Amino acid sequence: MTLNFKQLTFIFVFILGINKCYSQLGFSNEIGVIAGPVAFQSDFGERSDFATNSGNTGIGIGVVHYINFAYRADCNCYSTDTFFNDHFKLRNEISWNKTELNHFGQWADASQTGANAERLRTHSGTAQNFDIGTQIEFFPKSIRSFQAFGYSFAPFVSLGVHLTASNPDVETVYNGSTNIDDSNNFYQPWVNATDPDFNTDSFLFDGNQTAWSVVGSIGTRYKLTVLSDLMIDLRWQYYFNDKVDGLDHNLASNKANDWLVWLNFGYIYYLD
Repeated sequence: MTLNFKQLTFIFVFILGINKCYSQLGFSNEIGVIAGPVAFQSDFGERSDFATNSGNTGIGIGVVHYINFAYRADCNCYSTDTFFNDHFKLRNEISWNKTELNHFGQWADASQTGANAERLRTHSGTAQNFDIGTQIEFFPKSIRSFQAFGYSFAPFVSLGVHLTASNPDVETVYNGSTNIDDSNNFYQPWVNATDPDFNTDSFLFDGNQTAWSVVGSIGTRYKLTVLSDLMIDLRWQYYFNDKVDGLDHNLASNKANDWLVWLNFGYIYYLD
């Protein structure tokens, strides 16, 4: 899918509209920053290989906004005591992550001396993604009690949808060549699995695109002060696209779309 900034703008304006509606109802707001390491799982490397999982890691940062249904900003008081108000928050997010990608595993191991192994070792890429989206967070314990220092930790789980604008980069230095349009520079089983008339677009994607993704996470907050929390959460994000990393080969081993795991550390401040 071609990158469409109108889609991103629409989503952003839609989220702002939701925020305004809830703010008019008196619910309070929170804002924060998040950052942490990202493990990107893609067509680079070998499935279930430790070196792949530990090697293809990057960094992510973001800004988050919460709508707190348990507290009303207009009267500086608690909202109606319902299960939803006391156990759910709406989380809106703008984030960015970047991961340098290389091939690991037995086929690219240094012990392999064939030309295809060298093609894998000299092929690299960069996954770079800009996310806008919303998640609903569920807190098993009372949000009211947590805000009143009834306990120090507030665990949660969340689920949501993000729109991702990705800009992957493809690189090769096989035999000193940096030409990504030359079929000889890439792993030949990928080339043979495509049309006889080679076209890099059949498995390489170097440029802007957009994709939807589903996001789920588990984490906890720690009550730091009356108006601030520390947060840690472990996110799983699955893209409805296999081109986010810039590679989508047609071999039978390609069984899943791109996805990532992101360990977030954050600071949340209560605005109202």
